[in-house]
Amino acid sequence: MGNRKNTPLMTGLIILTTILAIMFLFPIAVVFMNSFKGKFYISDAPFSLPNSETFVGFANYAEGLIKINFISAFGWSLFITLGSVILIILCTSMTAWFLVRVKNVFTNGLYYVFAFSMIVPFQMVMFTLTKVANTLHLDNPVGIIFVYLGFGAGLAVFMFVGFVKSIPLEIEEAATIDGCNPLQTFFLVVFPLMKPTLITVAILQTMWVWNDYLLPYLLIGSEYRTVPVAIQYLKGGYGSIDMGAMMAMLVLTIIPIVIFYLCSQKYIIKGVAAGAVKG
Repeated sequence: MGNRKNTPLMTGLIILTTILAIMFLFPIAVVFMNSFKGKFYISDAPFSLPNSETFVGFANYAEGLIKINFISAFGWSLFITLGSVILIILCTSMTAWFLVRVKNVFTNGLYYVFAFSMIVPFQMVMFTLTKVANTLHLDNPVGIIFVYLGFGAGLAVFMFVGFVKSIPLEIEEAATIDGCNPLQTFFLVVFPLMKPTLITVAILQTMWVWNDYLLPYLLIGSEYRTVPVAIQYLKGGYGSIDMGAMMAMLVLTIIPIVIFYLCSQKYIIKGVAAGAVKG
């Protein structure tokens, strides 16, 4: 009887989630579809399928690759994303372990500082940040990695702290008895146990850093263009935009992050649930 009563509710939820999925996927489908149409036809009929008149094959892709030097921009985006995510994971996981295992006024206050940083909007600090980054010579592809560490630390520490609280202290005590120092205990015992949360943090941070436009534009500008920054240079004078090439480059930008997400999505819920066991 219980299952029969829940059937209308489940059917309604399935219909609702299907509609939401279509709404989220529709803009991506439109971008993909228009990437194969001539740029003069995109504005006139953006929602129509390519036909014998409007279809241009991969011409938009070839033109976009040349116009914005996509390979160079892709390389800088990949370097900054990998460097930022690796640094965020290493530093915040160790920080979270320290905050959980060392209980005092300092660690409690530090934890709340990390938590507070998640609610501070970037626009509130971007001008001050730009000045500080220029003064400290962080306005380059290596320096921006440390800036991303600062902005990404809040969420990552918050998630890691929740997971570390669920790790029995006896495991670490046993490692200490076996002769492990703190670093060995962390990297040989604690760090491997963090795998679900590690992957979740990596996915969230990768999607954020890869798609970020404002921070690279403010700090490293046009000298080291990342993909989002490079794409906006398809805008010409007097507001003209090469829509065909822009749609094609957006597709190439989306593909790597979608593949990464699809390969790792099963770990997101597992990691979030693991971090919510305690705390």
